[in-house]
Amino acid sequence: MSDISAAQGSSTRAPGATHSPGTVDFGRRLLRIDRAGLAGLMSVRTVLVCCALALAIVVAGLVSMTIGSYGLSAWDTLRALVDAGFDPDARQVVYEWRFPRVLFAVLCGAALALSGGIFQSLTRNPLGSPDIIGFGVGAQFGVTLTMLLLNLNTYPFKAVGALVGGLATALLVYLLAMKRTVSSFRLIIVGIGVSAGLGSLTSWILISVSVEQAMMAATWGAGSIASLGFDQLVPAAIVFGAVVLFAVPLRRSLPVLEMGDDAATALGIHPGRTRLAAMVLGVALVALVTAAAGPISFIALAAPQISQRLVRANTPMSMLPVMLTGAALVVVSDAVGQLLAVPVGVITVSVGGVYLAWLLATQYARRA
Repeated sequence: MSDISAAQGSSTRAPGATHSPGTVDFGRRLLRIDRAGLAGLMSVRTVLVCCALALAIVVAGLVSMTIGSYGLSAWDTLRALVDAGFDPDARQVVYEWRFPRVLFAVLCGAALALSGGIFQSLTRNPLGSPDIIGFGVGAQFGVTLTMLLLNLNTYPFKAVGALVGGLATALLVYLLAMKRTVSSFRLIIVGIGVSAGLGSLTSWILISVSVEQAMMAATWGAGSIASLGFDQLVPAAIVFGAVVLFAVPLRRSLPVLEMGDDAATALGIHPGRTRLAAMVLGVALVALVTAAAGPISFIALAAPQISQRLVRANTPMSMLPVMLTGAALVVVSDAVGQLLAVPVGVITVSVGGVYLAWLLATQYARRA
């Protein structure tokens, strides 16, 4: 039996009051889904936002695949994707080179945005993203050590280096910020300090190696997905899928944890285990992207806040809108980067810096 209905909320009724069969009034328009093995409520606005973001990703990805020295129209690009008998040269350019790049942009954006949503919910602060509190820099430092000191430049080794570097940085930041309990303000301040220290160590390593090694690390450090293909995409997608599956329970537990440890414990949430799981999964998502594409900054900071405002959610941990927002930002940024002949990381840093300044200004204005 399938029952999907919409309910228009009214301010005159109490939230949660049932006013007709199959319809629930929560003060906003909702979709009620009731199928075998699947039941729940979903905001109509969330559905529309997700559809709009998915459309933006498809359009921006298609435009991105038309950019390059081998000029193709949008129609030829579509034919090269779906028609195996189309021009072999065009099909090789589109399907083997440009299409994996778009898919990687989607994966990187979704992973970074979800990681940012996890840490912003965990710290209860819009500045609590891995870009600001140093976990991204820790992953970058781990990859730098793996590439330059251990001479291991393949994706699996860089992924392990990024994960170890990110987790070690997270542990260091948490230990330094710990004072009976972990304050989000102390966590952010300590994270900024640790990030600056690791950045200085990375710079010292770069000036201590050969010019060729330094150029290789600097190119990777700019954050680019230009040279990535299906060989890197397949293992990255498998790891990303596994991490997302483990992160699904956090969609319910982290918003409860935002109410405080006492309230979370009373509702059956174990704060310590939840924080540990969230930290490991968030760092794993950052490490996944950093190992493949280098540091793509500010997506983890901006995407959860943009998504939260689009769907008008009470938490940055609305998983699907957050991931779609991050994917859209990276796909659009990569298309702009191709037009300007710069890596995607340069675009995200430029736009993200402006966003960070605006966010700091609004946060200060609220406290003033």
